[in-house]
Amino acid sequence: MMQAPVRPLIAIVGATGTGKSDLAVELARKYDGEIINGDAMQLYQGLPIITNKITQEEMKVVPHHLLGCIGLEEETWTVSRFVEKALSTIEAIRSRSKLPILVGGTHYYTQSLLFQDALWDEAPPDLSHGNESFPILEEPTNVILAKLQEVDPIMADRWHPNERRKIRRSLEIFLKTGKPASQIYDEQRLKREFSPHSLNDSSKSSGTGMRSPTLVLWVHASKDILYPRLNGRVDKMLSRGLLEEVESLSSVKHDIEAATSTVVDQSRGIWASIGYKEFLDYQDGLHNKDADTADLEKLKTAAIEKTQAATRQYANRQIKWIRIKLLNALAGAGQQQNVFLFDGSDLSKWEQDVIGPAMSVTKHFLSGEVLPTPTSLSAAASEMLTPKREYDLGQRPDLWQKRVCDTCGIVAVTENDWSLHIKSRSHRRAVGCEKKQKTSKSTVERNHKVLQTDMIDVLESYMQTFPSDDIAD
Repeated sequence: MMQAPVRPLIAIVGATGTGKSDLAVELARKYDGEIINGDAMQLYQGLPIITNKITQEEMKVVPHHLLGCIGLEEETWTVSRFVEKALSTIEAIRSRSKLPILVGGTHYYTQSLLFQDALWDEAPPDLSHGNESFPILEEPTNVILAKLQEVDPIMADRWHPNERRKIRRSLEIFLKTGKPASQIYDEQRLKREFSPHSLNDSSKSSGTGMRSPTLVLWVHASKDILYPRLNGRVDKMLSRGLLEEVESLSSVKHDIEAATSTVVDQSRGIWASIGYKEFLDYQDGLHNKDADTADLEKLKTAAIEKTQAATRQYANRQIKWIRIKLLNALAGAGQQQNVFLFDGSDLSKWEQDVIGPAMSVTKHFLSGEVLPTPTSLSAAASEMLTPKREYDLGQRPDLWQKRVCDTCGIVAVTENDWSLHIKSRSHRRAVGCEKKQKTSKSTVERNHKVLQTDMIDVLESYMQTFPSDDIAD
């Protein structure tokens, strides 16, 4: 007879706009749970519209933790900081004999919490002390990359030249630890591969690498349904007061800059949240007395479109993370049977397609009963629960190969990227144009040589018409 899991954890993942929070609340109400936020932007105080926080009404009296707990002036929590706080919160929830439920879209937070010694390139060691001693970190990206190439060529070849944040982070690791990031990752891999792991402090070694017996629930929606849903959400944000939050956040930024005599880095922290930076131009236009209605309307339309595009791209990155990193990690730990996808594309069937099946699977998991085959629940589950590829590139340094296409100027950092580029229509077109240019150049050069030869022949013939310098005896 199977036993119920000891100290279980429920983790809910999925793209933004799929209904993760709604499912978490229903599960918490049914199974006496409390919810831990796993979204980096929702850690910040206030700004419920920009950060898309769950409302008090939507919480339905279910306790929520790590929500609105840090100031707007603070840096986003590092992975290690999040794990520390989340583990402490989970223990407190368990001490009340409640079920901890983790939900959020920052999936590297989720993955780091689920696994002992979690490792991926976006989550390096905690480097909490400042950068004042390392001014190179504020230099242009090409300067930082050149230094990284010098001290850690493996990581330099890992990143595309435009990936400033990742290039900067890799160099920061070396400067603050004295070790190349690639070496640290190798050491962590070896530790994870050869060290036993335990599910909890009191359990025997399991070898799975999981911190707790975990059920992962993935709320999904097809792109043709999700994209219009996300586009419409921007209009709702505007009607709820998005511009007021943008104005408020801009005021906070100005206050910070005035108090510290520094310029706020808007690529980090709350300033990087979707819906803020995209509306700054429109906000400036509203304060411009000379701006006419037509210009303002253009700025507003552009802001909406930029926000919609950024939201769609974010959703794609979330799905990509799940399919490549999380699914491969769970498969490597032998836990793929504990991952279930629920298709929330049709909101009119939300109870039937998501809530009902999720309740049933959770009941089986908490009771220690045999779980259904995850891929059997729906066509979407059968398709999406297959990892997008059979490896996590972040775990395979042997596949980090940077190449430059001299024809297109494109940089590829993996064999797959290179293969896709050379097969692309744009590359083939560029190669064709290059060949034509070379052919045209060769023709011009050939014609030039022929012309030169003809001119020489004419000159020689002309010279022969002059009398010889020899004087006859």
